[in-house]
Amino acid sequence: MTDNAHGMRGSWVTLLVAGSLLAGCSAQTDDGATRQSGSPSARRSPSTSASDSPSAGAAPSGGSSPATSGFTPDASLVPRTSKDGRRLAESVVLAPRDWGRGFVAQEPGESTPGTWAVLNESCRWQREKLPHGVLASASRYSSLPAGGGRGAVQVTAVATVHASVLGADEQLSTTLEEVLRCPEQRPRSDERITGLMSLGTPFGAREQEDADDSVLEAGEYVGNGGSAQPYRWMVARLGTVVVAVSLTGAKGNTAQELEQLGSKALAQMLTRIEQRLKGK
Repeated sequence: MTDNAHGMRGSWVTLLVAGSLLAGCSAQTDDGATRQSGSPSARRSPSTSASDSPSAGAAPSGGSSPATSGFTPDASLVPRTSKDGRRLAESVVLAPRDWGRGFVAQEPGESTPGTWAVLNESCRWQREKLPHGVLASASRYSSLPAGGGRGAVQVTAVATVHASVLGADEQLSTTLEEVLRCPEQRPRSDERITGLMSLGTPFGAREQEDADDSVLEAGEYVGNGGSAQPYRWMVARLGTVVVAVSLTGAKGNTAQELEQLGSKALAQMLTRIEQRLKGK
């Protein structure tokens, strides 16, 4: 992880501290679903002043005016084709070496081109063909092998490039909805993510000053009959690009360590977006 990324994105640590309080911020609705009092509404309406142009801003959660991170991409560099979208996504998403010393690729190490992950009606994750409006999406799967009394840490980095800001903003809205719909999810048949809660933080809230919008999910992972371990899913949007990281802990790894690792990883991808889309 580069020191530059860590220095530029220090406010993600503050956001994660807020996220660690998710359990204390939840309240039960009449139908028994868990809703977070600190989360934005499940479905947000973009400001009428926003447009589908790649450089347009999107409304903050619950707000009526656009929220932007202060970063304005060079319109000539913003992807408008699938080819350009793939090039950007693949240059932004983290490889094993980017996570730190000792990380290696899982098997498989990358997602199938032309697909992205979708949570179906049964709360199971599956890969589907990219829908209209999504130019490209790339996922890379890495792990830190067990050793020194600690279990293996599994991580995923994702970069998705949309054709418009409104489409990218919709992805974050959907992320919030999914936790309300599926507080328990299944990545695979023998794996479960349970007790999921989410916290949405637009630019300017809770000292979040690095992305146009962001979502943090916290829960526990249970796989292959093992004990429950911390799970984090962190998502951020900068213009038309959405980046995300998931982290699954194991014995000897604390939730705080996972959050710090995820914070640095997300910061690096946000920095890469700026570096590739900023004008001269």
